[in-house]
Amino acid sequence: MAKVAFIGLGVMGYPMAGYLKTKGGHDVTVYNRTTAKAEKWAAEYGGAFAKIPQEAAQDCDFVFCCVGNDDDLRAVTTGADGAFHGLKSGAIFIDHTTASAEVARELYAAATDKGCGFIDAPVSGGQAGAENGVLTVMCGGDDDAFAKAKPQIEAFSKFVGLMGPSGAGQLTKMVNQICIAGLVQGLSEAIHFAKKAELDVPAVISAIKGGAAQSWQMENRWETMNGGKFDFGFAVDWMRKDLGICLKTANDTGARLPVTALVDQFYAEVQAMGGNRWDTSSLIARLENADT
Repeated sequence: MAKVAFIGLGVMGYPMAGYLKTKGGHDVTVYNRTTAKAEKWAAEYGGAFAKIPQEAAQDCDFVFCCVGNDDDLRAVTTGADGAFHGLKSGAIFIDHTTASAEVARELYAAATDKGCGFIDAPVSGGQAGAENGVLTVMCGGDDDAFAKAKPQIEAFSKFVGLMGPSGAGQLTKMVNQICIAGLVQGLSEAIHFAKKAELDVPAVISAIKGGAAQSWQMENRWETMNGGKFDFGFAVDWMRKDLGICLKTANDTGARLPVTALVDQFYAEVQAMGGNRWDTSSLIARLENADT
């Protein structure tokens, strides 16, 4: 049993912290910007909660984090009352926020200066993956810190891999989001086309899902997309944040992402339709909205 902190109890962090307590068997203290959420978690799982990140991280062996973006991450780490001010020498900070590679490297350097480890460890699998403890975790950092952190991360994961040095986890998550953007747009167009061609959409999907067109998105989202229901996962606002990181990094590295840039603009149109909190499969709504 280790002494562990978890900072950020959103739809992902809340169940992830729970698995560290129930499956990992650790002594867990949580922090959330809204204290009532932390109190609720502590009552549900029998852990403790702290009023500030620094307090949560005090004397911990591992500190986990899952917040919104680069600015949120800096605030809860190196900002006033941030967790880094409470880290003991040898502690490992594991960040599950989807953020930039730049902030990961920045915090890696700050942790190293304190004699601590830092792993950037964004996740894939969405809210369902977090709730079922089957996330995919892409890590960047040093071999020794990763070796210590991996058994702890496995409490809520089905795959945990080291992708390379600091920042490599975030870069791998960008690859993941680039793939998803293209897949969802393709599936949206396919379902829209099938409807226009007056095909039986369930029959079409049944015919093609076992072949080369198959994807996780098709398996898990075609039916809700066909029904115009978009309350089943990762929100458009968050996807646009992630794609913005991808596009900035592509500009910095010289990579060309024409399809990703186009899909990002399609998501902007979904936002303009009021779909900020719709899930990412709502790209199809933009196509069907053109008919109204």
